[in-house]
Amino acid sequence: MRIDRWRLVLAGAALVTTAGCATGEEWATWNSHPTHFASGDHMFFSTRNSEGSQARVTRQDIALAREEGWWGKAITVDQGQILER
Repeated sequence: MRIDRWRLVLAGAALVTTAGCATGEEWATWNSHPTHFASGDHMFFSTRNSEGSQARVTRQDIALAREEGWWGKAITVDQGQILER
């Protein structure tokens, strides 16, 4: 019984802590998909281009995003910034 209360307290604290990290639109996007990332490639791309870093986009990234239907905040770059490799 005591452990169940602690689990409930910890789950509630985790929910309160993370609830302020996303906008309503971001939550709606996240809730409409069964997983956080569309694929391993999507996860790798997102971690490589985390906030605060300069976006690094290749033509392969663009092709994978279209094929796999990636979601989330779009990263926009000029044509000249797209890397060939």
